[in-house]
Amino acid sequence: MWIVRTLFGLASLTLLLAVAAAVPLVNFWVLGYLLDVEGRVARSGKIRASFPLLGLAPRFGSIVLGTWLCVLPLRLLAGAATDAALIDPNGEVAARWAFGLFVAKWLMTAHLCLALARGGALSCFFRPIKNLRWLLARWRDHDYWNRASTAIGQFLSGLNARPYYSVGWRGFLGTAAWLFIPSALYGSLHDPEKPAQVLVMLTGGFGLWLTLMWAPILQARFAAENRMMSFKELGTARELFRRAPFAWLLAIVLTYLLALPMYLFKAVSPPQDAMWFITILFVVSIFPTKVALGWAYGRSIRHTKRAWWPWRWLCKIVLSLLVAIYVFILFFTPAIGEHGRRVLFEHHTLLLPVPF
Repeated sequence: MWIVRTLFGLASLTLLLAVAAAVPLVNFWVLGYLLDVEGRVARSGKIRASFPLLGLAPRFGSIVLGTWLCVLPLRLLAGAATDAALIDPNGEVAARWAFGLFVAKWLMTAHLCLALARGGALSCFFRPIKNLRWLLARWRDHDYWNRASTAIGQFLSGLNARPYYSVGWRGFLGTAAWLFIPSALYGSLHDPEKPAQVLVMLTGGFGLWLTLMWAPILQARFAAENRMMSFKELGTARELFRRAPFAWLLAIVLTYLLALPMYLFKAVSPPQDAMWFITILFVVSIFPTKVALGWAYGRSIRHTKRAWWPWRWLCKIVLSLLVAIYVFILFFTPAIGEHGRRVLFEHHTLLLPVPF
């Protein structure tokens, strides 16, 4: 049962993050959650610290699943009422179907409200008689609003909306400040026959190459310490790399390696109501990178001495070559992205975990 609950919680957590990431402005909450995961792993050095909402996620999953199952009969009933109205719009049978649908919608609304007021457990959606008895008991004791608000308030407070939103906004601004100028220069080429534009593009590519090497470390430091000034401590980031070069090499390479396939999903915009399905892939691909970066930061903090200098330089050279290949591939992403050069500004693996 623990395994089943854990797997259900992971699926529910992924769904929660995917739905939130598809909503504008709410996706900053998702970025804040991912940065919080990175900071927890960085401070503790333990992978199991990367699921702060795992205890709350099963409740969200039960609410979604229970609501969907309860609404399913209404959808079937609505389909039958629509068919009856098409066959005989003014007939008695169509009127009965419409009246039955009207009554069923209000009864189901009341049932769902009571199930949520009781806490939203999966069993609450399949025991309407118990829900009615619970309502009558609350009516006699005059504590319905207190019980309902407490149950819903506990669920909402567990989401940590304000702290995650704050971390997401500040993390986005700090990282974007490093990425905006080189990304703009890198995407400024309009006429390859003009040497000045080519020179500006190459300058932007060089700056983006340097930025993408150190931006993950700076963001990991911000996630661990929750300070905006962390984005200005480039010297500290370089020192952290010297202490655990191989760990940072693995984490940063994994970050950009998992980011590349996601650019294929930016070729065509899906319908707005299907955006959450695409963001599942983005959340699943970005989450391991945050854990890996937090793990690398934790190792560099625990190591007080620098690694052997030939080993440091070997890791730095390998990382430089791989990041240069990543930047070279990014040059062609506007050709396949629906939004053209705007794709170069998104950097979904470091900024918002959404396709557009």
